[in-house]
Amino acid sequence: MTLLQFENSSALDTALVSKVTELLISAIKERGAASLAVSGGRTPVAFFHLLSQQVLDWSKVVVTLADERWVDANHSDSNEKLVRENLLINEAQTAKFIPLKNSAMDAVKGEIQAERAIEPIGQFTLVILGMGDDGHTASLFPGAETLALGLDMNSGRTAIAVTPRAAPHQRMSLTLPCLLNSQQIIIHISGAVKQAVLQAAQAGNDITELPIRAILNQQVAPLSIFWAK
Repeated sequence: MTLLQFENSSALDTALVSKVTELLISAIKERGAASLAVSGGRTPVAFFHLLSQQVLDWSKVVVTLADERWVDANHSDSNEKLVRENLLINEAQTAKFIPLKNSAMDAVKGEIQAERAIEPIGQFTLVILGMGDDGHTASLFPGAETLALGLDMNSGRTAIAVTPRAAPHQRMSLTLPCLLNSQQIIIHISGAVKQAVLQAAQAGNDITELPIRAILNQQVAPLSIFWAK
C-alpha cells in the first residue's frame, strides 16, 4: 500500500489526474482499451472536471460506478448524473458509460441485469474508491443485511443490492471480489475526519465494523491512498 499526502485538494487532484491518465493511456496502448470504475459524492467532482480535459483516446475507455443509489438518472442523488455532468464532458464525452441503475423496480430485482451489464468489462484498469465517515466504501455499509455477501470473496457475485441502515436510498454496489479485480485501486479521501477513520481502519481487522478494511488488508490488487489535508 502506498500513502500519498497532499497539502490541499487541488494538489491531490492534479497528481491523481496525472496518475489516472497515465494508467488509461498505458492500458489503451497495451490492450487496446481501458476501464475505470469511479465513486460519487462531493470529493471527486473537481477531479472529474480536470480528468475530463485530458487528451487521450476516450472512445476506448469504459466508465462505470463502484456503486449507485437506486434513483432515476436525473435525480440529484444519482451518481450517474454526477458522472455524466462532471466527467463525461470535454475530451471525455466519447467514453462509454455503463450504468448500474436499470429499469427494475428495486435494486434486488435489478441485480442480474446490473451484473450482466458490467460482465463484458472484465478486469478493471483502475477502481477509484471513496470512504465514508462510518468506514463504508462503494455501498458496502456496516450493518447492512447484505454486507457479508458483498465482502465474500467466493460468492461469485459482482453486484448486489444494499439497503444502508443510516443512509438514504437503496443501492447497487459492486462486490469486494469485483472491486479487487483491478490492475490498480486508489482510495481518494480528504480532511482530518477521513484521516482518523483511515487510521482506525488500519489499526484493526474486523472488516464488518469498517468495510474499508477489506480494501486496505487485501493482497490481490495494488493499492494507493491519495489523501489531502
